[in-house]
Amino acid sequence: MISVQEKLSKSIHSLNLDQPISVSGRVNRYDGQMVECDGFPATIGSLCEIDTETNVTAIAEIIGFHGGQNLLSLHDFGARISVGAKVRVIDDGYMIPVGEGLLGRVTDALGSPLDEKPIPTLNDKWPLLGKELNPLAKNPVDTPLDVGVRAINSLLTVGRGQRLGIIAGSGVGKSILLGMMSKYTEADIVVVGMIGERGREVGSFVNTIFSEESKERTAIVAVPADRSPLLRIRGAERATAIAEYFRDKGKNVLLIMDSLTRVAHARREIGLALGEQPTSKGYPPSVVSMIPRLIERTGSGVKNQGTITAIYTVLADGDDSNDPVVDTARAILDGHILLSRKQTQMGVYPAIDVPMSVSRVMSEITDENLQKSAQKFRKLVSLYMENRDLILMGGYTSGQDPELDEAVALWPKLMGHIQQAETERADFAASKEALLSLIK
Repeated sequence: MISVQEKLSKSIHSLNLDQPISVSGRVNRYDGQMVECDGFPATIGSLCEIDTETNVTAIAEIIGFHGGQNLLSLHDFGARISVGAKVRVIDDGYMIPVGEGLLGRVTDALGSPLDEKPIPTLNDKWPLLGKELNPLAKNPVDTPLDVGVRAINSLLTVGRGQRLGIIAGSGVGKSILLGMMSKYTEADIVVVGMIGERGREVGSFVNTIFSEESKERTAIVAVPADRSPLLRIRGAERATAIAEYFRDKGKNVLLIMDSLTRVAHARREIGLALGEQPTSKGYPPSVVSMIPRLIERTGSGVKNQGTITAIYTVLADGDDSNDPVVDTARAILDGHILLSRKQTQMGVYPAIDVPMSVSRVMSEITDENLQKSAQKFRKLVSLYMENRDLILMGGYTSGQDPELDEAVALWPKLMGHIQQAETERADFAASKEALLSLIK
């Protein structure tokens, strides 16, 4: 005779538990951007679809919880959603598809192609928020990286696995410098995150760097300025995740993020919508905590892994180099390059302000001769700029200061060393030799 326990066991085994369980709820409140719905079980970052009056589902993402309700933000604004509309979880948002199929392609924050080509075939998965690495197990930054820009190679030498910021106001040529570095840097893979930039600039940048040579090693994630803040943040996280995936495969990756400031602005929009209190210049605390989390995912890998050399552009609002985002990024990065509007006005491109820029790893990856020459170059430029008005007015007489005399005599050559055409590539050896021959 079959016992009740055996009957129950057979009944349980007969159930088809492999079918996914649908998790859903109903909309209780909607203000055009934020959606409140029933508190069904789901995690922050989960993607949901919401029924609309136009019979086209809207995509939203869970960003928080309050009073037993789930708080969602739409990926695209303007959806016609009514109270009582059904909300369904479609993905936990944790893993994203990655693979070699991303090379030569332009995708958006959700991985959909923007280049009017078929959806790329991707066989691997990677966590959107990355995998944590033991900081003590990370390989040191001990190898110079040739970025193809003479001033950076010789005066602000970059190392493989370094995290670098390009700090600039608007219209001083940061896009030109990024284009040069993306084309000329010696890297196995180049991942570019175009986050919050103008749509025209995205198209122009893609056309600039997608040459026949560089195309097969480059993956681009583009989220223009008119997209929702959630998509801008997800685009930055996705670009970083793609770079992490290739680093895990042993590749030396160049990650370019343009711009970190737009990502911070997106996080500010979400934070304020969730009721966070604004602090310095309207930025809530979540912005300050997000920047280090994003940056620390890059850098050198552990044993048998490659590197991610990360370059972030940081927009200095009103040329304010002490902006909260600039200040936070500068504190966590391994160096920064400041682009000067004065250099731009003098017609010097790239407009690198050498005295105000620094590479924190240069002393560990270059020889003493190069370091001394770079230090003297920096001193001469600084000395000339401090006395420039006096020199131009004819108020300075040579012979009063031997170092200033040298700076005045070398000034055209100093600016010539910084200046470089967009189509010119200067390798590391040639850049070093040019500096050593200039500064005796």
